[in-house]
Amino acid sequence: MDAEAAKYIGAGLACLGMLGAAIGVGNIFGSFLEGAMRNPSAAQGQFGNLIFGFAVTEALGIFSLLIAILLLFVV
Repeated sequence: MDAEAAKYIGAGLACLGMLGAAIGVGNIFGSFLEGAMRNPSAAQGQFGNLIFGFAVTEALGIFSLLIAILLLFVV
């Protein structure tokens, strides 16, 4: 296999982390809304956990994008 093709395959596989991040964010917000509808008085106390989970999930997605860019342009 050509080295150029291997770079593109590796970058494509690394971009799958962005898909996981998108699914993760949807799950986080969906679970928060479900919990907030069941117990509205506890929703405000869990908002900090929601934002933290969102930030960590998005950071992992951005990290996978960074790996893909590094594979394409540096290696």
